[in-house]
Amino acid sequence: MLRLIIAALAAALLGGCATLPRAAPPALALQESRPPVTILISIDGLGANRLGQGVTPRLDALAAAGVSGSMRPSFPSNTFPNHITLVTGLRPDKHGIVDQKMRDPARPGVTFRNSDPLTNRDPFWWDAVDPIWLQAERAGIRTGMMHWVGSDVAIRGQRPSWWWPFDSAITSLQRVETVLDWVRRPIASRPAFMTLYFDVVDQRSHNQGYGSPQEQDAIREVDGQIGRLVDTLAALHQPANLVIVSDHGMAPVPPEHIRPRSLVVDPAIMESITEGPLLDIYPLPGKEAEVAARLADPPPHLSCWARKDIPARFKFGTHPRSPPFLCLADTGWSFPENPKTYIKGEHGYDPDDARIAALFIAAGPAFHTGLRLDRFDNVHVYPMLARLIGVTPHSNDGDMRTLGAILRADSN
Repeated sequence: MLRLIIAALAAALLGGCATLPRAAPPALALQESRPPVTILISIDGLGANRLGQGVTPRLDALAAAGVSGSMRPSFPSNTFPNHITLVTGLRPDKHGIVDQKMRDPARPGVTFRNSDPLTNRDPFWWDAVDPIWLQAERAGIRTGMMHWVGSDVAIRGQRPSWWWPFDSAITSLQRVETVLDWVRRPIASRPAFMTLYFDVVDQRSHNQGYGSPQEQDAIREVDGQIGRLVDTLAALHQPANLVIVSDHGMAPVPPEHIRPRSLVVDPAIMESITEGPLLDIYPLPGKEAEVAARLADPPPHLSCWARKDIPARFKFGTHPRSPPFLCLADTGWSFPENPKTYIKGEHGYDPDDARIAALFIAAGPAFHTGLRLDRFDNVHVYPMLARLIGVTPHSNDGDMRTLGAILRADSN
């Protein structure tokens, strides 16, 4: 019975908003004692500034009961680079996933595209990445990845114990159920470290509009599913440490702040493999000087640099996959190929802008309660996660002193 009481108390700590389960029948006193699991949850595109607005009651409760704050994304403030930074502690210029689309001099004629499985699941692009799930597997810690950038790639021939190839058609409910299925497994096959990824908020903000009813519904959906996860873990008497993050926030771009990409990119001398707030530009052969001259006088609300001149504070531009020229729009402006007529949510902007700040929440038996953090760089999440799950962190750009104090002394 003592083990049951301990498990119930741990479950209550997990989700300050969760209701304690009813007293268990005597037979449950014989149930296994469950060691805590760690679940890293990403809500793509949900900025720290979207909490406390009346649509995230479960997230708000977890934030109030646990540790919360906002994170400064790494540059560029896009999905693929920042998800890998969160699980390696390395900035994109070091881990090599430098943007949603990129090129590598060692693979001429090929463009990596985040939406193209033929390239984004090619191990060539990932072989310099050593994500925390592979470090855990090598340490004998079983992992389960329910959609995390790179988790469906055989990196140097290695994979998590459990994983799913990314498929946006898999609903938020199905993703949560997959994680809960792993939790229900016997301890011999149960992952101790899991990830859970939601992309519906980012999709709705891009495709239906920032602040649109569809986007608000997506935020409510994810909040509700996280609440269901918390409640079910409590009912299973499964202690869990939840680390809830996002890769970036979103900035609204009204139609009057949109300019066509053709205003910048002259196809006679250059091509841009990206569009919107961030333009990755490649000169055509022999046209480097002409491109430099044209980009030296960009249109209003756009800054352009040659790779060697990218501002040092972005810590970007030394990796061979970084583009020869880079143009960055002012926050709230965009240079797309096909302009939209609604207020589109966008990211990729200067990470110092508070509108792009990512959320951070940590709750569970390993964490202190009621802590509020000043904004910090997202590279610091990885060393904290490594200590939490019990792996030795590799060399990284983070500093354990930034988040070490959020862990209780008796945690790993």
